[in-house]
Amino acid sequence: MDEGADDERGFLGEQPIKALRKARISAEKPHYSGHRQRLRERFREAGPGALSDYEILEMLLFRSIPRADTKERAKALLKRFGSLAEVLGAPEQLIRELPDIGEAAALDLKVVAAAAQRMARGAIQGREILASWTQVLDYCRASMAFEQREQFRILFLDKKNTLIADEVQQTGTVDHTPVYPREVVRRALELSSTAIILVHNHPSGDPTPSRADIEMTKTIINTAKPLGIAVHDHIIIGKNGHASMKGLLLI
Repeated sequence: MDEGADDERGFLGEQPIKALRKARISAEKPHYSGHRQRLRERFREAGPGALSDYEILEMLLFRSIPRADTKERAKALLKRFGSLAEVLGAPEQLIRELPDIGEAAALDLKVVAAAAQRMARGAIQGREILASWTQVLDYCRASMAFEQREQFRILFLDKKNTLIADEVQQTGTVDHTPVYPREVVRRALELSSTAIILVHNHPSGDPTPSRADIEMTKTIINTAKPLGIAVHDHIIIGKNGHASMKGLLLI
């Protein structure tokens, strides 16, 4: 028999074995592993602006969900809460309610949210607040915009309008927070604060001040003024923006 023919049969005979081996290796490698690497490369080379919200959320889930596809989970989170900011602002227990998210992933998302809040706070810490108004609004939005209950927060300032303290004084219901003007002033005196900025959120999303908001603010102003404490503004934060009572000429 021709020796070349034997070589040819041997060569052809190896092909199914090689094909099976290649198929087996491919089957062992998760389909999403290449996707993760491509996503990381896009982020590294083109920057975060090149990625959509669900892709950024996918990447946040990579570490807490290491052996599963995170794309559909990211899309499910956005469908449930509406936006990346709202996902990060959502209560941990609600995040865990979604299928296949789990405790570790929910906790990791809240850690990211906490880091974002610390970054926003760092932008105003030790600075003259009235000269850093955009950063103040960014911080208040990061801290309160997606809370499901009303919070009443006070930024305490010194005579140079530098931030002394930032405190949540009260947490209420979905549409009401009890505020006690004398307690607000008492705390300002304890901190030797000469000016304050009042902030609260509207979980409904609409930051329009209510009549009760306006009257409460005027009461605080009238209580604080004789003691040398100025109320610079009362900011209302909503998912859809913010309202400044001073800017609206309500105080």
